[in-house]
Amino acid sequence: MRKLRHFALYEIRREGEYGFIPEEYSKFKHGALNIARRYGYNLAEKFIADCFADQYGGEPIVILPSAYSHIPAASFHICKYFTDRLNIWLFENNFQAVEEAKIYRTVSYRDDYGLMSAEQRYNLICGDEFHVDKALVEGKTLIHIDDIKITGTHERVIMNLFDKYGMTNDCFMLYFAELANPDIPPMIENQLNYAFVKSLDDVDCIIKSETFGFNTRVVKYILNTASESFDRFIATQSSAFIIDLYCKAIGNGYFKFPAYRRNLEKLRSIVGMH
Repeated sequence: MRKLRHFALYEIRREGEYGFIPEEYSKFKHGALNIARRYGYNLAEKFIADCFADQYGGEPIVILPSAYSHIPAASFHICKYFTDRLNIWLFENNFQAVEEAKIYRTVSYRDDYGLMSAEQRYNLICGDEFHVDKALVEGKTLIHIDDIKITGTHERVIMNLFDKYGMTNDCFMLYFAELANPDIPPMIENQLNYAFVKSLDDVDCIIKSETFGFNTRVVKYILNTASESFDRFIATQSSAFIIDLYCKAIGNGYFKFPAYRRNLEKLRSIVGMH
């Protein structure tokens, strides 16, 4: 019988009262790794203090970030820094470091979950296929990490995946934040995602003033902008940035979406010059 435990660093019970700064969260969702590092460390330290240190007996642990294909989601970076901080605690207490695994997904979406209801999210994500290395995780405690829990759709999908594989592992479901008031509409996620980012100028500000790393959201945001804005933005980026953006977009299959095609062709023409 699986033991399922939940933990969130912040619980959202009233609109406008989050415990964290929405503008910083928006920067994190669009590639600010320095903010992801702080979020991951804070989540790990609170989790260790509240749920882990006095209960852990040395059993093997596997960390599972949110499912992704080629480009990781923003929450992957919280997971990475959470793992670093947890491993330090394990080492200092004479335990083995965690193992890391991946939940594979086969479908890339242009749709933005933040604008959807719970039913719409579930209907969309049910069309995806997810895979995990059962042999790697068998008999081990799992820690799955995501940035925010709004409707619980992703968690339902993960539990369905475990059931499909016959996995009964004990599991922690960890979140940076959780919507704990069902009277608040799920679209609050969209408000948080875009509290800072209103245009490509804001993305450029993150690239130039924060420690930047690509994730699915920021890649889609860049590709989805109008051609004139996109061209102005790309003209100010480095060759390395442009090549990386192009390769990641191809790797995630974004060439399949007509809305992205023009901007991808622009990237292709620039990359061909190098």
